[in-house]
Amino acid sequence: MLKEEATEVIVSTFYRFFKNSKYKEIKDSLKEFCLENDIKGVIIMAEEGVNATISGSRCNLDKFFNYIKSSFDFEFSNIKESRIGCHPFNKIKVKTKREIVTLGMPEISGLDAGIHVKPEEWDGFISRDDVILIDTRNEYETVLGSFKGAVDPKTENFRDFPKWFEDNRSRFEGKKIAMCCTGGVRCEKSTAYLKSVGVQEVYHLEGGILNYLMKLGKKAKTWYGDCFVFDKRIAVDKTNKQVFNTKIYR
Repeated sequence: MLKEEATEVIVSTFYRFFKNSKYKEIKDSLKEFCLENDIKGVIIMAEEGVNATISGSRCNLDKFFNYIKSSFDFEFSNIKESRIGCHPFNKIKVKTKREIVTLGMPEISGLDAGIHVKPEEWDGFISRDDVILIDTRNEYETVLGSFKGAVDPKTENFRDFPKWFEDNRSRFEGKKIAMCCTGGVRCEKSTAYLKSVGVQEVYHLEGGILNYLMKLGKKAKTWYGDCFVFDKRIAVDKTNKQVFNTKIYR
């Protein structure tokens, strides 16, 4: 995790698929803990796991992850963090839903996801002739930036993805399918969906675009533009710094 500096705020994005039998039980206490420790953002919980982006001081976020560890008896290992001058959220929201990312198919488990490709290996992997890349994000996100050569479904929301894939499946015959998304959670579900409909070789970027930019920064060879994020920053660039890109914002 990042080292704390005076007055700075850390934005922390994380998720995990697991059998979450406590999600309704701890909703209120989790929100109360965040309020008491000046932690803001969005936490989504469902029976299939947890998906969140929150912000706070280094000290308070460390308290939060210790609290989560005591509640669920495990630690989040795929945390993506960046520094910012102030909270990018107005308040804390703790929501319970049928899915932690809405594909519209709660029966599809992110635990059955495709094969992870590490950020350091990603540029070479998606440049192969036998690989085709699908950007699973929505059009208002991809318009700000993506990977060179990525297929853009131009969906309005993630729920549209299964129909789009079935309508376009013939385009991907004989290819290994790679997928990317912001933080990785949508790809866990989308690759699991592809496996459920018989796609044999499906891969996705470990930790998503945020992890790729965090690990590679300016050394990223196949990324262009900025990465849309779901808070007041609107987007981050290759150096993981906020950009106030106003080309599109819902």
